[in-house]
Amino acid sequence: MAIALKTANFLQLKKKSEARFPMHFPSHKSTVSIKRFTPMACLTTSPTVGLAQTFSNLKKQGKVALIPFITAGDPDLSTTAEALKVLSSCGSDIIEVGIPYSDPLADGPVIQAAATRSLERGTNFNAVLSMLKEVVPQLSCPIALFTYYNPILKHGTEKFMSIIKDVGVHGLVVPDVPLEEAKVLREMAIKKNIELVLLTTPTTPKDRMKAIVEAAEGFVYLVSSVGVTGARSSISGRVQALLQEIKEETTKPVAVGFGISTPEHVEQVVGWGADGVIVGSAMVKLLGDAKSPEEGLKELESFTKSLKSALP
Repeated sequence: MAIALKTANFLQLKKKSEARFPMHFPSHKSTVSIKRFTPMACLTTSPTVGLAQTFSNLKKQGKVALIPFITAGDPDLSTTAEALKVLSSCGSDIIEVGIPYSDPLADGPVIQAAATRSLERGTNFNAVLSMLKEVVPQLSCPIALFTYYNPILKHGTEKFMSIIKDVGVHGLVVPDVPLEEAKVLREMAIKKNIELVLLTTPTTPKDRMKAIVEAAEGFVYLVSSVGVTGARSSISGRVQALLQEIKEETTKPVAVGFGISTPEHVEQVVGWGADGVIVGSAMVKLLGDAKSPEEGLKELESFTKSLKSALP
């Protein structure tokens, strides 16, 4: 996942016109076929539990959650469907699925490019939902949808929650929602049994961090650095102190994202006390740069296994 978080004003109140970026979806439909790639590991199709329960179960086993992120529709929805199955079979504990957006002002170059490719190939919100409705029952882990605030406003908050719940989504990440408006979003999410994940950053004031942590459902997303995400050579040592500060305020699980792209990063963050690790741009880049969807899926499988092996 890629999010530009450059100041301490993240999740602060914005004028509604600033939060509602223009959104354009192609009108033609995308079809989904999920009969291409068979991962080495067999899929488990038992009913999945929610985000918080997933973390609770892992904690009892002394384990840490692996949370990959991919952009829906890149290179196409058929490959996305296969990628979800691969990620699940390789032991992912939660998967974030990004809805491609026509004006992704907060995304880094890797996710921006993936979203652009996806939209150009005809991906739209309804097509993503159709794909998820077919694939989610085949997965052994819950799905958290990553979307900007505008698509939610476009559909209406309660209707949006109902729609994503109907296709089996358990969690929701909305990086550009102001904290003050998150209250309404959270109430509707709770009503529909959707867990709303909120984000805190290295520049978030402590009082505001406390409010974010208190309002978060599922888990707290700790952004590991300031700026735009993407693969980095190292993870800031500040993360360790931030984790400690958050854990002094809550018993909710805390997952770290932003720049985590290697097994070594995973081991480092886990050693600092993270309950989960989120890997986004590195996953998206593998699928986007591959010579073919099949090659991308094989590389995704290998990479995911390497990350999983770095976890306790």
